[in-house]
Amino acid sequence: MSATIAGTDGKPRCRWCAAAPEFLAYHDAEWGFPVGDDRRLFEKLCLEGFQSGLSWRTILAKRENFRTAFHNFDFDRIARYSQRDLDRLLTDAGIVRHRGKIEAVITNAQRAQELVKHEGSLAAFIWRYEPDAKHLAEPQTASTSAQSLALSKDLKKLGWKFVGPTTVYAFMQAMGLINDHVEGCAIRAEVERARNSFKRPGS
Repeated sequence: MSATIAGTDGKPRCRWCAAAPEFLAYHDAEWGFPVGDDRRLFEKLCLEGFQSGLSWRTILAKRENFRTAFHNFDFDRIARYSQRDLDRLLTDAGIVRHRGKIEAVITNAQRAQELVKHEGSLAAFIWRYEPDAKHLAEPQTASTSAQSLALSKDLKKLGWKFVGPTTVYAFMQAMGLINDHVEGCAIRAEVERARNSFKRPGS
């Protein structure tokens, strides 16, 4: 089976983006492009945590609801959430109402504040785990890596929740620490150009 499918413009794309109508735009405009913005990195780590045991389609369909419910993933604001906020989120039908995952977002917001205090930014810390492209598996053939294991372990050590190595690997794929678009995908070269011109935080 080919690793690519033809997009609406006839150009090849990673096969997974044919699984749902909303995947094509996400694949073409977001997935794999490097991100250095702390809020976006925090949001994606949280959403990957919510995806645990679910499909990305479920989370992507609810993403705007999540952004509204969690004040656009402003971790300084989330870190101050009270029991009232927790109760509000547990009754919000627009998101995934999983107590452990919601509590993890609040905990992780507090840990993110601590990380920023010590490292200067969340991005500076996370981008230290960017793997050497020479040591990567073939695109979309792995679900973890040495770097995702290391980042997961170090985040857990700092008190973060719902950041297992598979969750972290999916996060790294999406945020551009890895270019995991398959060979032949029309977006792979675009992502590579973006990664080449991206200024690594803290470098």
